[in-house]
Amino acid sequence: MVFHKSVSLLTKLRSRAVQQPGLRNSVRWLQAQTSSDVDLHSQLKELIPEQQERLKKLKSEHGKVQLGNITVDMVLGGMRGMTGLLWETSLLDPEEGIRFRGLSIPECQKLLPAAKPDGEPLPEGLLWLLLTGKVPTKEQVDALSKELRNRATVPDHVYKTIDALPVTAHPMTQFATGVMALQVQSEFQKAYEKGIHKSKYWEPTYEDSLSLIAQLPIIASYVYRSDHEGGNVSAHTGHLVASALSDPYLSFAAALNGLAGPLHGLANQEVLLWIKSVVEECGENVSKEHLKDYVWKTLNSGKVVPGFGHGVLRKTDPRYTCQREFALKHLPDDPLFKLVSNLYQVVPPILLELGKVKNPWPNVDAHSGVLLNHYGLTEARYYTVLFGVSRAIGICAQLIWDRALGLPLERPKSVTMEWLENYCKKAS
Repeated sequence: MVFHKSVSLLTKLRSRAVQQPGLRNSVRWLQAQTSSDVDLHSQLKELIPEQQERLKKLKSEHGKVQLGNITVDMVLGGMRGMTGLLWETSLLDPEEGIRFRGLSIPECQKLLPAAKPDGEPLPEGLLWLLLTGKVPTKEQVDALSKELRNRATVPDHVYKTIDALPVTAHPMTQFATGVMALQVQSEFQKAYEKGIHKSKYWEPTYEDSLSLIAQLPIIASYVYRSDHEGGNVSAHTGHLVASALSDPYLSFAAALNGLAGPLHGLANQEVLLWIKSVVEECGENVSKEHLKDYVWKTLNSGKVVPGFGHGVLRKTDPRYTCQREFALKHLPDDPLFKLVSNLYQVVPPILLELGKVKNPWPNVDAHSGVLLNHYGLTEARYYTVLFGVSRAIGICAQLIWDRALGLPLERPKSVTMEWLENYCKKAS
């Protein structure tokens, strides 16, 4: 059944590629996928020379092509909307949401191998897709799972380093500290010190990345069980730090520190805490009218309603939709899920009424905390650790390609307000 569904979806994608020329490159690999090789490293070894030549050709033939205009708003607004980063593994569209190697989230759910029929796709399958641009077979996913299990050993000094932190340390502080403690085993650092040729940088980066991905769940579980209490920022940070040829451990630890910020990875923690504050004040069976009053109370106090809006998206986050469908299937009667569903109806009209919000729709953070809470993970301060574990797949996959393509040190030009004022005077 799963096979037939996949074939049907592939047919539809090929048809769309014919109708939409811009989509042809994103699904090119669907037509070319014939290899049954279960070794991920050997697959990359075949793919990388082709992509290296593709990049050289792009640079030599189109290096002077302008990609758009930079406005003062972009410079002052955190570089929003500014095209300035090569990121091969995914693309975020304001209307459609994120696509991984050309595939939307629902398409990934249908195409990628699952642990059981009609189940959710295995993360190893997504890692294979991100790295190769190809939908893997179940055999390829199983082989990758086995390799990750073989790498999933954490040295004792990592646990001792985490234990040395104060009992008040936030779980993300513990998690990032654990990753930094792993860095002493970096194969990239050893190879670089021995003078490895830059065309081979990707190979020790690959080794470090897969080991890191394999070890992160163990460190995350230790943080949860120990005596301690309780282009996005993290992805860009990982890419930026890695552009200095920092190894995957240093780069990912930096990404985690960005993820720990309340405007980024801590958002799902903030959402659940806010939802629980609604329950404490209004009860689980709060009416929509009382819910509206509480939302206005939050906004009028100078705070935001967490879990709504997105820096790029202009529609409901497809990740939210995916998690909502999961909840409808597995926990339709959960009181907090019902509250989240009511918020979906109540909050957007209020935000639209304010007239200051470009996207009033819920994002993934509006839902993820409720799912975790339902399955027993009630410590909201821990949620971002899980976010970090999952984010490693995307960051590390792109990092391998950064090294394979020889991307340079990232160094944007900065200016002062005086420079901007003078430039604008001349321009007018």
